[in-house]
Amino acid sequence: MSDVRQSAKVLTVSDGVIAGTRVDASGAALVEVLEANGFDVVDRRVVADGADSVAAALALMTDGFAGLVVSTGGTGFAPRDQTPEGTRQVIEREAPGLAEAMRLVSPLGRLSRGIAGIRGQSIICNTPGSPRGCVEQLQAILDVLPHALRLLADIPTDH
Repeated sequence: MSDVRQSAKVLTVSDGVIAGTRVDASGAALVEVLEANGFDVVDRRVVADGADSVAAALALMTDGFAGLVVSTGGTGFAPRDQTPEGTRQVIEREAPGLAEAMRLVSPLGRLSRGIAGIRGQSIICNTPGSPRGCVEQLQAILDVLPHALRLLADIPTDH
């Protein structure tokens, strides 16, 4: 990890958390992992499932922001799991290598429809809604994210 701490934001996508019937354990787990790996988590939000709510939240979270935005939830096969569709509404370029690496961490990863992409100077990564799944998938790409963010910000790198 570089000496410069990079910024991150976490978006939890969950009807249950919005309704108060579920605790946001996944969002908390992502914050913990990000902070332990040198990121400053500067924003954490929760939205209901659905493509439009995800797109609106991601647009707000990335406007003028240079850093990482990690979502948790809505990447599966249930009818309201529409996080990838909402993410596609806002990204300018996909980053398929990140999403592929995330899916390879476990057999259940193959059930994730999550994507990764770029909007402005932000990298957006979708992770599953389970605390274990979101952490495993984020950890699969944490080693390359600082370099990717420096490239995106047009900061000189050793590469």
